[in-house]
Parts: sequence; C-alpha cells; structure tokens
Amino acid sequence: MTSLSKICLHWTGGNNYPCNKDLDSYHFCVDKDGKIYAGSYAPEDNINCQDGIYARHCGGGNTGCIGISACGMKGFTEKKKESVCPLTQPQIESMCCLSAYLSNKYGILINEKQVFTHYEFDRKRQKPEGKVDIIYLSFLPNLQVERIGGYLRNKIAWYKQKIQQGKYILKKKGNYYEFIFAN
Repeated sequence: MTSLSKICLHWTGGNNYPCNKDLDSYHFCVDKDGKIYAGSYAPEDNINCQDGIYARHCGGGNTGCIGISACGMKGFTEKKKESVCPLTQPQIESMCCLSAYLSNKYGILINEKQVFTHYEFDRKRQKPEGKVDIIYLSFLPNLQVERIGGYLRNKIAWYKQKIQQGKYILKKKGNYYEFIFAN
C-alpha cells in the first residue's frame, strides 16, 4: 500500500474528551462539543505499518487507513442502549465534516469499502472480534444499526460538497481544530 485509501470511524468507549491512550490509537479524536484533536500519529504513518510506527485503531485493517474516533460511549451496553458519555450530534457532525475534508485531501471515495465504521469492518472479517463501534446514536435512537454507516456516509458526502464549495473551513484554535462555516 502506497497511499491512504480508507477512513474507519470509531467511538473510544471512554469519556467525552480524548485521553492520551485515545490520541495514541487514532489519528483524530472528536470531543462532545465537536472539537477535533490530532492524534499522536499523522495519517501518513499508516501508509506503511511494517515499521511499527502507526495508529493502531483497526486490527488487521490499519495499513492505508485513517482512524477517526468520537470520544465517548463509556459503559455502553447493547441491551440498554445507554452510556454515561453518549455521542452528541455536534460531535458526529464534526466527525463527518472531518471525514469529508480528509476524503478531499487524500482522494478517498465515499463508499462502504473506503469509508466505514469499525462495526462494519469487523462484520466483514472471517473471524469477527465483536466490535460495536459505531452501532448507536443517542440523538437518533431509532436508527437501525445496519443503517448507521450509510447515514454517516451520506452526511460525509454532503459535507464534502460544502467543503468543495468553500462553505466550511478547518481552523486551528489552540490545541484543537474546528470547522467554521464560511459565508
């Protein structure tokens, strides 16, 4: 693999703000307010994972893959569909906007083979590990798990168009980034 060709969307399973372990695991983490934090590894570190210097976010699928994680879902159970740190709509909007930005930057097509949730990735493996991120959005409680990946990809495609039109701009603010709507 000589390029970045995939984006895998995750949740951290922890609190609503990134910790050092989160930043070491993902290229980008998005907090509950939609602020984006760069991880310890640049996306380009995952072009070649043979050197051991890369973000380990998607076991068996890290090479050529950018990992973005929404911070949260601590204590989530599939049965109750509850978490003490649920994902928020501003957080998911920011994650999708970031995915669109990276899709533009690296020429990644927005389809199920190239932009997917960790849950979708895991389900296609010969021996699934039982990854459950992302299978629930508390602000859309009736959205079926099988439709979440498609929902996110549609949102990413919408943001991609808006970014190409110059309507959203990525701005650095201290130790994080935000997308700003440009009139």
